Amino acid sequence: MTTIRGAYPVLITPMTQAQGIDWGGVKNNVNYFIDQGVAGLVINGSTGEFVSLSKEEKFQMVETVLKEVNGRIPVIVGTAAETTTETIEYTKQAEAHGADCALIINPYYMKPKENEIYYHFKEVSDAVNLPIMLYNNPFTSGVNISTDLMLQIGRECENVTHIKESSGEIGKVRDLARQAKGDFEVFCGAEELVMESYFVGATGWISVAGNIVPKLVTDMFNHFQNGDIEEAWAINDRILPLCAFLEGSGKYVQIVKRAMELMGHAGGPARYPRLGLSPEEEQKLKELLASLETVNN
Repeated sequence: MTTIRGAYPVLITPMTQAQGIDWGGVKNNVNYFIDQGVAGLVINGSTGEFVSLSKEEKFQMVETVLKEVNGRIPVIVGTAAETTTETIEYTKQAEAHGADCALIINPYYMKPKENEIYYHFKEVSDAVNLPIMLYNNPFTSGVNISTDLMLQIGRECENVTHIKESSGEIGKVRDLARQAKGDFEVFCGAEELVMESYFVGATGWISVAGNIVPKLVTDMFNHFQNGDIEEAWAINDRILPLCAFLEGSGKYVQIVKRAMELMGHAGGPARYPRLGLSPEEEQKLKELLASLETVNN
């Protein structure tokens, strides 16, 4: 089984001005991130606008990216859906094309009860042979899964090997990591609590900022792992304003897409009803990019 650890950029889905997927841009971006030395990639996630993609587009994204990566680095595929049956279908498709892990948030419209969340993950886990990363994000799903339930799922659902904790509660990361006992690993999903999460036992980060500063998020994790704590903190302090902008803006998809364009990579618009950045947001982004020296003058 592939080791899933480190900082994983959760990629945008680049689009044309007509809001069709830019498949050439997808491939170019994948190779750019591999060249930057990232630990792995995530596709069909929130930053990839998975809720705005058709089933056919999600499937084609899996096929395109896995073929382009060709085993060079691990790929995590978002396979969440509102029903258990659909989630199993998406996860099986990702498995069939060589994905290394599935990222799955609980059904997000129906606001499932805890026994329903357990049933959902148990059924998916039993239906596939692919590692699964349970994703807790109450801000988008409307449900803050309890620590006890996540521990139970991690222990009893054989293929649940990772938990992405995005509630912003550092105590949850700590308790999950300390009580995992080898049953699963914990990833940070909160852009502003990365170093804190590493200190309490997280072994990776699903990173939105990693689209914009892939080498920095990679170096930050590696420094921490190597015991170079001051160097890791220095990078954290450097990228924290960007992370705060992404977390607080409500426009993380549009910010990353525009940043990719400014850096010379495929970005494009987000799908409606997501609208582009305001002049003030555009200026703020350019200032942040200049401070990070990501744009070639």
